[in-house]
Amino acid sequence: MSGGAPRVPSPAGPAWSRWVGRFLARVVWATRVEGAEHVPAEGPVVLAANHTGVVDGPVVLGVAPRPLHVLVKEEMFVGPVGWVLRAAGQIPVDRVGGRGALATGLAVLRRGGGVGVFPEGNRGRGDATSARAGVAWLALNGRAPVVPVAVLGTRRTGEGVNHVPGLRRRLVVRFGEPIVVERTPGTSGKQALEDANERIRTALADLVADTVARTGIVLPTDDPNRERRPAP
Repeated sequence: MSGGAPRVPSPAGPAWSRWVGRFLARVVWATRVEGAEHVPAEGPVVLAANHTGVVDGPVVLGVAPRPLHVLVKEEMFVGPVGWVLRAAGQIPVDRVGGRGALATGLAVLRRGGGVGVFPEGNRGRGDATSARAGVAWLALNGRAPVVPVAVLGTRRTGEGVNHVPGLRRRLVVRFGEPIVVERTPGTSGKQALEDANERIRTALADLVADTVARTGIVLPTDDPNRERRPAP
C-alpha cells in the first residue's frame, strides 16, 4: 500500500448512523436478528455479509451489536446520499482496485474497530458462490476474526438491485460463529490469502443456505447485474 497514511473515518459516524439503520430495520421493516452474541464485544472484527439488495448495508449497520464502518461502492458517494455516507463514517470502495478502502479498513481494525464487508462485491443472488479476497486480506493483516452474516429478504426475485423493500417486509439477519484465519508457517502469502478467502466464503455460503432452510425466506433466483448485460 502506498500513498501515505489513509484518512481514517471518525468512530462518531457509526455511533449515530447505526440508530438510523436500527430505525429502518426495526420500524420500517420487520427484521429478525439471530446470533448477535457471536460478534465480539470489543477488539477488531470483520463482518462479512452476503449481498442481494441496496438496503443490506443500512440493515446490517442497524442490527449489528456494535458500530461498523461498512465498505460501500464509491458510486454511492455522490450528492446528498454521498454526504450522509461520509458523515456516517462509511468507506468508499474503488472497485477497480480497492486498495485505498482496504488501507482505511485496516486502520479501523488496528484501532480496535469493526468493519463491514460484502465479499461478493455486487448485489446479486446472495448465495456466496464467489468472494473477493479483500475480506481475507483485512482479516489476515488486521488480525481480526471474521463473523459471517446472512441477510435475507431485502430483495426478491424480479426486483431490481436498487429496489427498496415495502413497509414492514420481513427480513432476517443472522450472525454466524467467528472465524479466525492466519498464515501458517511455511505458507506463502498468496496461498494464505486464497485459503483464508475460501474458508470465509464457504462459511458464509453455508450460513446463508442454513438460514434459508430455517426461516423459509428464499434468495432471489435472478442476478439483475449479470442478466441485464447484453449477450456477446
